[in-house]
Amino acid sequence: MTKYIVVSGGVVSGIGKGVIASSTGLLLKTTGLKVTAIKIDPYMNIDAGTMRPQEHGEVYVLNDGGEVDLDLGNYERYLNVTLSRDNNITTGKIYREVIEKERRGDYLGKTVQIVPHVTTAIQDWIERVSKIPVDETGEEPDVCIVELGGTVGDIESAPFVEAMRQFQFRVGHENFALIHVSLVPDMHGEQKTKPTQTTVHALRGLGLLPDLIACRLIVQKPLEPATKAKISMFCHVAPEQVVGVHDVSSVYHVPLLLQSQGIIQYLQKRLNLASIEITPQMQERGRSLELRWRELTKRQERLLDDVTIALVGKYTDMQDSYMSVVKSLEHSAFRCNRKLKLKWVDASDLEPEAQHTNPAKYHDAWRAVVSAHGILVPGGFGVRGSEGMMLAIKWAREQKIPFLGICFGFQLAVVEWARNVCGMAGATSAEFDPSTSEPIIVFMPEVSKTHMVVRKLYGGAGKIWERHRHRYEVNPALIDRFTQSGLRFVGKDERGERMQVLELPDHPYFVGFQAHPEFCTRPLNPSPPFLGLIAAASGQQVLDEQLEIQLKSFKPPHPEGSMVDEASLRSDEPRPAGEEVILRSEQ
Repeated sequence: MTKYIVVSGGVVSGIGKGVIASSTGLLLKTTGLKVTAIKIDPYMNIDAGTMRPQEHGEVYVLNDGGEVDLDLGNYERYLNVTLSRDNNITTGKIYREVIEKERRGDYLGKTVQIVPHVTTAIQDWIERVSKIPVDETGEEPDVCIVELGGTVGDIESAPFVEAMRQFQFRVGHENFALIHVSLVPDMHGEQKTKPTQTTVHALRGLGLLPDLIACRLIVQKPLEPATKAKISMFCHVAPEQVVGVHDVSSVYHVPLLLQSQGIIQYLQKRLNLASIEITPQMQERGRSLELRWRELTKRQERLLDDVTIALVGKYTDMQDSYMSVVKSLEHSAFRCNRKLKLKWVDASDLEPEAQHTNPAKYHDAWRAVVSAHGILVPGGFGVRGSEGMMLAIKWAREQKIPFLGICFGFQLAVVEWARNVCGMAGATSAEFDPSTSEPIIVFMPEVSKTHMVVRKLYGGAGKIWERHRHRYEVNPALIDRFTQSGLRFVGKDERGERMQVLELPDHPYFVGFQAHPEFCTRPLNPSPPFLGLIAAASGQQVLDEQLEIQLKSFKPPHPEGSMVDEASLRSDEPRPAGEEVILRSEQ
């Protein structure tokens, strides 16, 4: 029987439920258990694909093309699993399913209601998805972490809270545990417990009793024993059921913080995890994971040398818009034994107009770009800021500064080349000007081969695979002209029709990817293109070292069976967002 751990939140949203849920799953994996995760988002949207980055942060893309909440990225990175769109439940998905059943007559003429029909649909969904294999074992998970988004007491989350109340009886007491995350404000040095008392009281009134209360402190001061005792007394739990999660130097320390407070021992007893048979191989894999994670956090504390990257983007006012990009840079910096210094640059501030409208921002932006060891231009949509991005790309190309362009950044690198190397002054993207006479980037219905630096970063593989989210491509009619002028497209899709990876051979590191490799990074297995950027920005010797390591040890983060080719994906859901493509090396 699958064990379920629900993670809910109270007082305020955005206090770290996702990191706590992921950290709990990671700790369970260190014991040899197989763990999966589900995120519940109570909003009416079917998925996150149509949301503005400034509204909800990054849209995270999964293997099956699912466009989901960024917390699923946390699960994949921490748990080293491969999830699907069904691992993200939204109110929109549940209501759509219930209404479709009603239209088909599945409810046999009954009045369709929130209880029991919607709540039963939620439970059925969780139970079905919790059984799906998500790792290289190909076996059913032992534990499913379910994060309930939003805040307990919200109107929109009420059906899901009620579904969880019912679910605890459906699966049995020994198979269901609840972790409630609450804010403990620190006011002038005094830790206040009243918000936690109130939210736990509300939770109990809804029929759910927390097994663990994770007290989130937005300061670097740990939870005091007196505060812990008070929460224990007024929230009707034992002291060992109250854990503190204060701000630490890095989120990668959170699993160890929870482990030091006995959370795993408690869950082993509460859920009778000893009843699950764990093979010696899985136990050894768990021990290895714990050792490597501890080494990662220790190494992070000893970093002395900095590497500075300028991230030139469109949504820098909401840094969660680039969550996976930042994580990819962090993971790569860990591998290279460097402390990452990230400079956020709004691309619009680099454009000539900004010199007149806001000269201070203009000079600050350019100061950040010219002083960086490497430049990154991530994904995006629309014309705003595109000229500033191309100016940054031109600087990186001409000054031999390591550069990585992702999706939109890849496309703009080609446009910049067309303008400044090929002399095509009117070169632009059809996304910006559909009637342009020099369309360098055109609308498509699709992605990559590799050799040189990029292929080495992927361990010399003859075939590489990454996730996609784009609707435009390099104009096929201009490929020969670009190639003859020195721009090398070392990656193409399976049919050799669409350009997917570019490199400049006479440059320390100038790489562009149509794909989004940031969605496949792992703390212990960084995304190869980002690793190349950080290594090159740290110096040629570091790059050479990492290329040698990658050639010997790189393994894709996904099980072979989960790397779906483009034709298979399109037969299931014919839309360009979230494509996956297998990439082959150029002969």
